[in-house]
Amino acid sequence: MKPIVLVMGVCGTGKSAIGSVLAERLQVPFLEGDAFHSAENVDKMRAGIPLTDVDRADWLSGLAETLSTTDDSGAVLACSALKRRYRDVLRRGQPRMRLVFLNGSVDTIAGRMAQRPDHYMPASLLASQLADLEPPQADEPHCALSIEQPPQHLVAAALRYLVHPTEIKP
Repeated sequence: MKPIVLVMGVCGTGKSAIGSVLAERLQVPFLEGDAFHSAENVDKMRAGIPLTDVDRADWLSGLAETLSTTDDSGAVLACSALKRRYRDVLRRGQPRMRLVFLNGSVDTIAGRMAQRPDHYMPASLLASQLADLEPPQADEPHCALSIEQPPQHLVAAALRYLVHPTEIKP
């Protein structure tokens, strides 16, 4: 049985980049959470308007439904999943999901966001994402990784955690 992995964190932490490489290495499907947003949500974010819990409800339900159809072939989902209750919705879709939490300094994240001017998520929304962020708790199977490390280090650490979850502590 292959793992179900949620690569989570605020915008600009590299969820998609790390998640896609992790999925490739695990030989499982990669799910880009951003692709599940409604056009209305994307328009709000593009306009610099933070999403509310109500805005995210259908998005999270859709992701949970997609995860519920994942069988033993596994999957990697890149999704901000900023709040515990969001992750709980996703876990209802896939209870065996494990988390890879990407985090870093505000300066590093803001610098990365500035380098992607064509992305719909403007750097002005970073503060609202950080305000909403509830890092994974001890009862949520996860590893916390600093994006100050090179991407290949993050992928290797995530793979070690997935194979030996007790060896990497948050």
